Amino acid sequence: MKTEKLNTLLEEYSNKEVSSSKVKEAEGKVKNLGTRIADFKLILRMFKDGISGKYRLSKATLAAIGGAILYVASPVDLLPDFLFPIGYTDDIAVIGIVMSRLADEIEKYKIHINYK
Repeated sequence: MKTEKLNTLLEEYSNKEVSSSKVKEAEGKVKNLGTRIADFKLILRMFKDGISGKYRLSKATLAAIGGAILYVASPVDLLPDFLFPIGYTDDIAVIGIVMSRLADEIEKYKIHINYK
């Protein structure tokens, strides 16, 4: 799987609007994310807090997290989800990319919410 292709897809998804139904779809897929379950739950919470105003996030940060949410929610991506379990490999990689890109902001958020 090429990281460049995943980065391009993440950028495309980051430019789309995230509806509450898409957030719910992504939440429903969390069990399929292997070692990234906790990371995805954290960025979902961060996104919700950013949208609601409970935590201030830049538009770029919201877009990056929103892109990851939409990517996970989408059944049609680099590796279609119906190819279980390998269909979630790309979703897991996208979460890793977002976690890496936003590492400093995520650490600040963890302190804010007293994350352990």
